[in-house]
Amino acid sequence: MTPDQIHFGQADAIHAARQTALDAAFLRTPERFVSQRPKPPQIPTAVWINPSKKTEPAQA
Repeated sequence: MTPDQIHFGQADAIHAARQTALDAAFLRTPERFVSQRPKPPQIPTAVWINPSKKTEPAQA
């Protein structure tokens, strides 16, 4: 998911839509899925466009 989707609270709706699409695919062709119904990836807890760089403390 994009940072925009997470920031504006669209993640749950997108996750549900992906699950609906995966369920439909499973019902059409269950033989494509080896052992279980497919699940979309988990919703990320943090997203970044440009992640901050971790810097080491300056030595005195």
